[in-house]
Amino acid sequence: MLDLLIIGASAAGASAGIYAVRRKLNFKIITYDTGGEVATSGIVDNFPGWGHTDGVRVSEKFQEHLKLYNVIPETGIKVGHIRRLPDGSFEAMVDKNGNKMKYQAKTVLIATGVHPRELQIPGEKEYKNKGLSYCSVCDAPLFAGKVTATVGGGDSAKESALMLNDIAKKAYVINKNPDFIGDKTLTDKVKKADNVEIIYNALTTEIFGNDFVKGLKYKDKEGKEHTLEVGGVFIHIGMIPNSDFVPDDVKKDDYGAIIVNKLSRTNVPGFFAAGDITDIPFKQIAIASGQGVCAVLSAVDYLNKLN
Repeated sequence: MLDLLIIGASAAGASAGIYAVRRKLNFKIITYDTGGEVATSGIVDNFPGWGHTDGVRVSEKFQEHLKLYNVIPETGIKVGHIRRLPDGSFEAMVDKNGNKMKYQAKTVLIATGVHPRELQIPGEKEYKNKGLSYCSVCDAPLFAGKVTATVGGGDSAKESALMLNDIAKKAYVINKNPDFIGDKTLTDKVKKADNVEIIYNALTTEIFGNDFVKGLKYKDKEGKEHTLEVGGVFIHIGMIPNSDFVPDDVKKDDYGAIIVNKLSRTNVPGFFAAGDITDIPFKQIAIASGQGVCAVLSAVDYLNKLN
């Protein structure tokens, strides 16, 4: 019986592990991989104290820090489901490299993050991190002076357009709908932005290039295909939380994000969540790290009262 089972080993999970070992908890970190979305972030310039670095290096440093405390995450693990036992503890059923296993713990911290919703069109996988990004906050500064295109019609796409309006030479927005959805104030700002051109009723069909993105293709509402030459593509059509395996009684929002309070607690006692998988609106490495710390301290408080 573990005190704490941490699922996920990127920003939130690794930070949680550092605090868990310092609090002398009996715990394990299990994960499919140790990189998560952090490792795919490309250039990272906004993680306080790090200056200019990249997502791979940040992910490596998280694991190096864990190793200082002899904490090695168990990798290659896919969690099938978690259930709460009659005594209030939790049981996680997992697949580890083809072998069925289970873990039992008094508390659980979910830090499995999200993955971007993809367009699933030709060229998308080939040009990921080669001019194609799912995070404008992370990567927009790399496209200063270039022509870019943001694909999407919601608030994240509008925020991307406003950011690129100040950075790019020209910023297109490819919106498959006849208008934007979401916050009207953001919509008005995008429509008034001097450097933004919006293309409505446009279904993106392909990303193309050589070693780097050169452009995209889209179809208009009549089905006619058009080609747009751009040096960067930002896809903002939503994120999918990796939360399918959590107990059914854990509350989620309409998008599958786990609902937490300011102490990273869910509605189920002893069950915590941190990082991008939560309903906290801002998805950033620094925020996920802080949430991971908060969640462990909350778990310690819960365990103390349990004992």
